[in-house]
Amino acid sequence: MAYIGNIPAESYASFETETFSVSATANYTLSHEVTNENEIRLVINGVVQQPGSGKAYTASGTTLTLTSATVSGDVMYAVYLGRALQTVNPPNASVGNSQTAPTIITGQTAETSIATDDTILIHDTSASALRKMTRANFVSGVGGVNSPRILTCMNNYHTLTSGSNTKVPFNRVDINTGGTWDSSNYRWTPGTAGTYVISFQVFADSGAADNLRIVEATIYISGTAAMTSFMDYRDSHARTATVSNSIITELTDSNYIELFANIYDTTGNPDLGGGSSGGERFKTYISSYKILT
Repeated sequence: MAYIGNIPAESYASFETETFSVSATANYTLSHEVTNENEIRLVINGVVQQPGSGKAYTASGTTLTLTSATVSGDVMYAVYLGRALQTVNPPNASVGNSQTAPTIITGQTAETSIATDDTILIHDTSASALRKMTRANFVSGVGGVNSPRILTCMNNYHTLTSGSNTKVPFNRVDINTGGTWDSSNYRWTPGTAGTYVISFQVFADSGAADNLRIVEATIYISGTAAMTSFMDYRDSHARTATVSNSIITELTDSNYIELFANIYDTTGNPDLGGGSSGGERFKTYISSYKILT
């Protein structure tokens, strides 16, 4: 026989049974209510009994009444014909919104912690299928770290020629993850395209007198100036000065970053600040990292 829609699964159903503790009586109590005796099949000592008034038994509600009392040693059980237990899975994609209540998770206990091997239900869009994933795999698949990243600085003072735009000769690298630091050319290549934050600082020192006039710091990306920050002390001279700034920019995998300093000193050649320990070494630095998107 052909069907419209899903093929009925009744032929794959099993039925709930109940075995009685038999004694010398004709009256028993069923575990489930029935409308009449035709909703159960009663078997005594392996023989199927005929239901109905004047026959072997009648039933109503939870009351089962036998025509003749059983005796000790009899084996009796009932099969509930109206309580079929489904033993097959629904066909694929047969359960939708209309088959579930909108409050299906309302009032359920919220988890406050998740074990590593607990599973999470997700939808695989490429396969249009539901998948399960362990908490450990799920956590490793989201979020991430800001890499590539770099932090390079100077661990000593370095003398510059006054008024000369000079590349900062960084000689200490504290962080270099995922990218490439070129210690010969004092440049960093992230190697991965993306959006980056670039921060920089230059510390200038003229020596004993207040001889500083202008302090400039410029970030170059692949040889092109990307940002210049400066302090102008022509009206009020200074002995030391710090210039810092940061930018957000797009980088290709082959772009490289350099920092240049241009310091004007009225009486001599100024120094770029640095140090060998603590915060001293971060007087002059470059830092950069890729933004997670």
